[in-house]
Amino acid sequence: MKFSSTPGYVAAPELAIAVNAAVALERPLLVKGEPGTGKTELARQVAASLGMPLIEWHVKSTTRAHQGLYEYDAVSRLRDSQLGDARVHDVKNYIRPGKLWQAFTAPARVVLLIDEVDKADIEFPNDLLQELDRMEFHVYETGETIRAAQRPVVIITSNNEKDLPDAFLRRCFFHYIRFPDAETLAAIVRVHLPGIKDRLLATALAEFFEIRETPGLKKKPSTSEMLDWLKLILAEDLSPEDLKRDSRQLLPKLHGALLKNEQDVQLFERLAFLARGQR
Repeated sequence: MKFSSTPGYVAAPELAIAVNAAVALERPLLVKGEPGTGKTELARQVAASLGMPLIEWHVKSTTRAHQGLYEYDAVSRLRDSQLGDARVHDVKNYIRPGKLWQAFTAPARVVLLIDEVDKADIEFPNDLLQELDRMEFHVYETGETIRAAQRPVVIITSNNEKDLPDAFLRRCFFHYIRFPDAETLAAIVRVHLPGIKDRLLATALAEFFEIRETPGLKKKPSTSEMLDWLKLILAEDLSPEDLKRDSRQLLPKLHGALLKNEQDVQLFERLAFLARGQR
């Protein structure tokens, strides 16, 4: 079974090729792209398409690689020893399996999502090299080795906030999700908002791409923000004419869904002021 677009997810042909290549090579798939381009949702759709369970590991700035393997709760063991609890004699009672352990020992092959790997410390990817390469790791407290019964499909996402180590990149199949063109974006919208009228969609897309391409924009609106904007447009029952901007009002209708910082709002206000001054 191979991955392709699903009823709830429009995958570009090159993205489907990348997923299937990573599965065939049994390599982690490293997916980069702007925030809001569907990287996390990709893993969920791959799991659904291939009929596999999904295990999600969402990385934070404080996440350590070892937490993905297991954690040893020494504090609880010390407390139990002071209370005379019989559990203290078996160290396994204080070992908490992490997401990689769960993926390695799952009864069936799974999809493992390591989400936003670039949020963690720069050493985080390097600390997972051997485990992802050999699909095994050692538990020092018990002396056992945890090996993958079936090699999971590993999907790693990055928002490109920091460079990843070369040694880590060599072990991955890489794909960059480019921002969709107008035709692909229209297809994505129709998946999520099947009842939207063609004329309204065409006008909204034209305005959206014009906003994205405005010089000096600090944060370009993403696909997910475009969908939020359209949902609000439909909720407010706005017409195509309502969406069109002029020199007096360059800020888009319901701009809070698209512009996420005051610098970008001020940029459009300045552009409108300059346009009025040139009249």
